[in-house]
Amino acid sequence: MNFLPSLFSIQKNTRTVGRGSQSVFLIIFALLMLMGIGGRLIYLQIIQGAKHRKLAESNRIRIISKQPERGNIFDRHGKLLASTRYPRSVYLWPKSHIKPSWSVVGPRLARILDIPQKEIEEKLEQQVDSVYSLIRIARNLNEAQITALKEYEQELPGVEINTEALRYYPHGSPLAHLLGYTRELTATQLEKRKSQGYRLGDVIGQMGVEKAYEDLLRGEWGGQQVEVDGAGRPLRVLGTKQAKAGNDLHLTIDLDIQLAAEKALGKRNGSIVALNPKNGEILAMVSHPSFDPNILSKEKLSQKDWESVQGSGHPLVNRAISAFPPASTFKIVTTTAALESRKFASNTILPTYGSLNIGGTRFGEWNRTGFGPLGFVGAMQWSSDTFFYQVGKRVGGPTLIKWTRKYGFGKKTGFEFSSEEAKGLVPDNEWKRKVLKKPWSVGDTVNMSIGQGALQATPLQVAVMFAVPANGGYRVTPHLLKDNQDAKKWRESLNLQPTTIKILREGLRKVVVEGTGKALNLPNLPPVAGKSGTAEAWNKGVKENHAWFGAYAPANNPEIVIVAFAEHSGGGGGSVAAPMIAEIMEKYFNCKQSAKK
Repeated sequence: MNFLPSLFSIQKNTRTVGRGSQSVFLIIFALLMLMGIGGRLIYLQIIQGAKHRKLAESNRIRIISKQPERGNIFDRHGKLLASTRYPRSVYLWPKSHIKPSWSVVGPRLARILDIPQKEIEEKLEQQVDSVYSLIRIARNLNEAQITALKEYEQELPGVEINTEALRYYPHGSPLAHLLGYTRELTATQLEKRKSQGYRLGDVIGQMGVEKAYEDLLRGEWGGQQVEVDGAGRPLRVLGTKQAKAGNDLHLTIDLDIQLAAEKALGKRNGSIVALNPKNGEILAMVSHPSFDPNILSKEKLSQKDWESVQGSGHPLVNRAISAFPPASTFKIVTTTAALESRKFASNTILPTYGSLNIGGTRFGEWNRTGFGPLGFVGAMQWSSDTFFYQVGKRVGGPTLIKWTRKYGFGKKTGFEFSSEEAKGLVPDNEWKRKVLKKPWSVGDTVNMSIGQGALQATPLQVAVMFAVPANGGYRVTPHLLKDNQDAKKWRESLNLQPTTIKILREGLRKVVVEGTGKALNLPNLPPVAGKSGTAEAWNKGVKENHAWFGAYAPANNPEIVIVAFAEHSGGGGGSVAAPMIAEIMEKYFNCKQSAKK
């Protein structure tokens, strides 16, 4: 009986739970668990706290962006050229396409808007910069689309219709190349301009004044910070930043002269440029064929729309700043080079011929018979080719090329459309060896002396050339932004001798009074001076010459220079281009008289 207590004692002493390393392991395990939980809390609340607070806010707070209005554009007299209208557009919240409701929303929206569902989804995927800004899917909705969206409103959660500012050009095509147009950023443009605050769906000036003065016209985005409930419905506005409209621009353009120039050019392909010769202010600039810039504000262009801007006549090309051979208008430069080089006296008389053989090549006179002995004034009056062949030959290529460049040919004029403006071409020995693998010849100089050969100039450059004799020897910088600064800012002296300017002016006046420009010798106009030009050109294998005429008035105190260019007109400058200038000058001086009354 005595062994029982001993037995129970032995059993009690042999327990192992809680003894040895097991308790230590449990304690360490518990501590590690606490440390892990604590570390996770620290990571979530401190390290990742800002991010998670932002995500939480995105579920409760949203930003409704407010697009800025572009600045208006006015002519020199305050007449409206470009403004804003307010069509309605469709917006979606980001990530709408990954919600369960998208299986209904996507197809329905695609049908109503006539946009592929994939295209909508791509727009949503591209917007990665902000998770709580609305994304525009379609703009400029018609009434049928608005009605359909409202009819299916219950099936389209997250779809919103808002008004937005859209560019509007009240005068349409007559100012298209001048004003340009706006359109949504391309992917390439967006990538380049993200750092400037541009975002997906932004519109940007793509051409003309809209492009040149994008930074001034654009404005700044605004918006509202809105608190929403779980269904995304607005509860209250937490803050507002007003959108800042872009700056208004006042141009040097005179709308009446612009419309008169467009009417005078008519259906001919070509261009007309009018400017103030004293300071380079552009008064009118038209190009044909043209296009309606309002079309390009559409979200989606029809086939007819595309044809109107991408037709065979290249409507988007601004011919005022595209290069063509300047023909006999260039004789202004040849005369200058001859007199300023002192290789010819101002009273020089040269015989003229039906043709001349120079360097083994026959160069003909335009009338095939010649004009007898002529001085510089008479040669300008009758536009004698053989007179200027002789002048060019004696002056020499290098001197003629030097003065061509002094007049501003072969480089951009400084005009605001720098990315669109052609430099033209002043060929020389280096160019010819590089391109044609031949050295410069006397024949090249002779051709260049009458504005032919490889020489290329824009109507705007030719207008700048005519401004030199008109203003007494200054090369002006053409410009569009109106200001009241001294005209000296916009011009540079060519340091011409008074006799050179005198002969140029007398010759250009004679052209109109007795020569090839009689179409401008009208009783209802002040005295006009000018010069014709007919450039040899071929169109699809058929010879169809370009017609030029440049003129200024009044001849004794010029205040307007006009250059008219008709591409492949088939006629001469005096018969085709001069009457256009007469029509515009009549409008200009009539408007001036009316303003005085």
